[in-house]
Amino acid sequence: MTTPFPQRQWGSPESPLARAADRFAGTKFGSRLVRALTPLDRRVLERTGARYTALGPIGAPVILLTTTGRRSGQPRTQPLLCVHDGATLYVIGSNFGGARHPAWTANLLAEPSATVAIAGERIPVTATRVEGAAAESIFQRFVEITGAYATYRHRTDRDLRIFALTRA
Repeated sequence: MTTPFPQRQWGSPESPLARAADRFAGTKFGSRLVRALTPLDRRVLERTGARYTALGPIGAPVILLTTTGRRSGQPRTQPLLCVHDGATLYVIGSNFGGARHPAWTANLLAEPSATVAIAGERIPVTATRVEGAAAESIFQRFVEITGAYATYRHRTDRDLRIFALTRA
């Protein structure tokens, strides 16, 4: 049996703050603000060993994913919401509904070995693209975390890449 990933989620996704943040994140202004706050969130996560996030009070399950840049070969780290499923973490390349895929998804397609920081641990992982009916099922789980994902999907014509991360 594969060891499950640790869980670290503070705050409640059912709180009034979380419900308001969910609605706000789906707006164009909200998406721009969250994107602008991403570097701050990355620093908070890095400094706390991925124990705390700027999104913590709303109960968002956030990880730090470090991929290898497909062109540079350098480590690239991105804070991402995830769906936690025991021994698998799922991440989605929504890019807030932007026209292009986020760079980290192309990095995983080129080199599926990566590292996840979660709950104070750094764990080597292997990424596998999830497609078809399985991707739709996982996408619905992201929508349960925040309805903003449904908005992001409607903003773009591209398929939102979903990856399953398992321990390497």
